[in-house]
Amino acid sequence: MGRSVTDAQVGEECVVCEQVKPTGIHLYTSFICTECEQIMIKTDTRDPKYKFYVEKLRKVTKPEIYS
Repeated sequence: MGRSVTDAQVGEECVVCEQVKPTGIHLYTSFICTECEQIMIKTDTRDPKYKFYVEKLRKVTKPEIYS
């Protein structure tokens, strides 16, 4: 039997790879999937991909605290 559309959409959209993934972490208001998290923490600052990840993480916004 095939999977339903709702089964395929379980998860959240990763701010880095922009794919819907079932597991990951939340950083303020954004979601980073487990796969991207692992790749980012292993990426050396001299690697050309490092700049890509920095640019993607600029999308992460700190929530405002209203008093």
